[in-house]
Amino acid sequence: MRWLAALLLAGVALLPPPARAIDYRIDPARSQAQFVVRLFWLRSIQGRFTRMDGEVAVSPQGMAVVDARIQVESLAANGAWIRRWMLAEEFFDGPHYPIVHFVSAPVPLAAIADGEALDGTLTLRGVTRPVRFELDPAPCIETGERPCTIVARGRVTRSDFGMTARRPALADEVRLNLQVVLEAVSVPH
Repeated sequence: MRWLAALLLAGVALLPPPARAIDYRIDPARSQAQFVVRLFWLRSIQGRFTRMDGEVAVSPQGMAVVDARIQVESLAANGAWIRRWMLAEEFFDGPHYPIVHFVSAPVPLAAIADGEALDGTLTLRGVTRPVRFELDPAPCIETGERPCTIVARGRVTRSDFGMTARRPALADEVRLNLQVVLEAVSVPH
């Protein structure tokens, strides 16, 4: 009987270590979020945020959760007055709400690689609403190519987030384009 216990213990010692998941960190230096909103139905106002961070946590079962934060103060726009106006209370209200936060629903990692939709919640100006991003295929997330760039496109409605100023002049729909560069980091689970 002792020999059986010794054999079992020896077998346990030969087992591979517990599975490790790969988490991806958003590279803040190479990632950005852009937005476009129509002004007077004739021209567009564009801006981009140059500081985004966060991570993609992957479970051992291959389910991923994206958690991304955009620093509102990193807004870049054409013209200083446009930037001041967008950071003011009637638009992003940067002093009171310095972070735009997105958290996805769990999604199979393969869905990100294949370019499927990514659903989640967006918190902007203290209001949280469901959003959907359409992803370009990103096979690099499964092949291990680094860095891995993910491109996402979505739309939000300004009024859903309390941005109701200048409604006759400024369209309610805002188009979002994100370029997220991921770096892999091994973490124990």
